[in-house]
Amino acid sequence: MILRTSYTEKILAFADRPFVKVLSGVRRCGKSTILKMIANALRERGIPDERIFAYNFDSLQLDEIKTAKRLYSAIKARLPVDGKTYLLLDEIQEVKDWEKAVNSFMTDFDVDIYVTGSNSRMLSSEISTYLTGRYVSFRIFPLSFKEYLAFRKEYLNFYAENKSGDQIITAFFEHLNPLHEYKDRYAEFARYLRYGGFPAIHHLKEYTIEEAYTVVRDIYNSTIFTDIVKRNEIRKVDQLERIVRFVFDNIGRTFSAASISKYLKSENRSIDNETVYNYLSKLESAFILHRCSRYDLQGKEVLKTQEKFYVADPAMRYSVLGYTPDSVAAMLENIVYLELLRRGYEVTIGQLASGEIDFVATKQENKLYVQIAERIESEETQKREYGRLLDIRDNYPKYVLRTDEFAGGNYQGIQTMHVADFLLSDAY
Repeated sequence: MILRTSYTEKILAFADRPFVKVLSGVRRCGKSTILKMIANALRERGIPDERIFAYNFDSLQLDEIKTAKRLYSAIKARLPVDGKTYLLLDEIQEVKDWEKAVNSFMTDFDVDIYVTGSNSRMLSSEISTYLTGRYVSFRIFPLSFKEYLAFRKEYLNFYAENKSGDQIITAFFEHLNPLHEYKDRYAEFARYLRYGGFPAIHHLKEYTIEEAYTVVRDIYNSTIFTDIVKRNEIRKVDQLERIVRFVFDNIGRTFSAASISKYLKSENRSIDNETVYNYLSKLESAFILHRCSRYDLQGKEVLKTQEKFYVADPAMRYSVLGYTPDSVAAMLENIVYLELLRRGYEVTIGQLASGEIDFVATKQENKLYVQIAERIESEETQKREYGRLLDIRDNYPKYVLRTDEFAGGNYQGIQTMHVADFLLSDAY
């Protein structure tokens, strides 16, 4: 098991504190595995197995206790009469009114609770209704580029141990250590861009791109039909999927519900703006989409129209629409956006009179500006990408991220980096 310490360390900092630790994120992003890592960490701290209760509510074995009252009764019967017990409740949204049971455990017993979930019932806006002041929330994402490299290293190590005579694998494995310095990091980044970060397709097996997209498409289908269609009793599934395809095809572009409505009407599919917004909200609630608002850098206000959306993982977009070279620029934006979210930044699109800044990322007193360009092949493009950042008159860090050959360094205070190096950097 490859430790994802960027999550476990943050979560375990709240161990034994009177808060429910809530782990949420898109299906198959690694929440269940992180929960197992937390259980192992508790054992290493000296907590005996009989005080760690783990339940996975995706299992049919627990079908009879998937209501708040039955769950409460089942766990109450097992709890020791004294001392703290640790409850690890995986995919808790499968339990009807689970928040009532969790609230009661917190009130009635000496427990430390960790829960995971994959739909709207795990959003902060929903949880706060039931667990006011009693929870801390952690958003779990598919693998970052740094985590992906760790998985690749583990796979190649496994392969080398089982095929020790393979000199090609051995040589490539040596390039992976240390991660920040090996020569093929840009080639690995290109692979990461195509394969995405779902852990299932990077664990001790080399999938072809077709096999990988089959796995990810199954994740997408199960999310759409279980967490959205079935849960919300949606009848017009074709309409929902057409909206998904429109959004996936317009990742990184601003659009409105009216744009989608107009597009569907052009295909003889009538739909009103409110219904479009409702579908988009449900896709966000299932963690398939992330909404990114625009921020007026001069007026200092969030703009309510023409937002952008980003997908949970690039491979999800490719598994639905297929890979095309002209989608790379949008997926570069997508990857950087997700990385900024992983690191705890609030991210908006910066709006200037001269144009857009791809991302304005803020975290407490820290702020940074990011422009992303797959390549800069003309002076006009260079002026556009760097000029907008130069229009911002403050001293916060500014980055132009690229994937082409360039002379690195500093351009009038703006740092130029390869996207892969930015993702691996600890400087922000």
